[in-house]
Amino acid sequence: MYPWTHAAFGYLLLVVLAVLLWRRVSRLELAAVVVATQIPDVVDKPLAWWLTVLPSGRSLAHSLVLAVPLSVLVLAVAWRRAHPEIGLAFALGYASHLLGDTYDALYYWRVEEFTFLLWPFAPAYPYDPSENLFEVVRAIELTGSVALQLGVAAVGGLVFLAHFLYAPWVRPTA
Repeated sequence: MYPWTHAAFGYLLLVVLAVLLWRRVSRLELAAVVVATQIPDVVDKPLAWWLTVLPSGRSLAHSLVLAVPLSVLVLAVAWRRAHPEIGLAFALGYASHLLGDTYDALYYWRVEEFTFLLWPFAPAYPYDPSENLFEVVRAIELTGSVALQLGVAAVGGLVFLAHFLYAPWVRPTA
């Protein structure tokens, strides 16, 4: 998934959950979910592709070995500051990134591709380190499908921005 699709997926999950629970989402929850959806790639891709200190672009920050403790830590800090919903939004965003990176393997049940979730206890699934975001973007040809995807991304970004500007900074504590 591209960074904007990870962000959109996490945002969509947060909004659906909020609608189901009949609650309003705050700006800090929106920020937390979007930031958390980006962390795995912001950490792993440069360390694997450019600095070559990780075996794959899906290893350290894509591993549950880091994701779970980090999410629990953020939740604990948010809880201590009387806003656990922000910590939950962070955990949801992080989890949505990992789910977004596994949906194809889940659909086709290619379990060998799940090993990155337990790195370093299981081998990281190999990815071509030369395939970085800049090369991928440079290789995109503007077809009807790509134009549609860019249009949907632009509309989604505007919806998020409007939601962010309309939302309160934090949810009032009871």
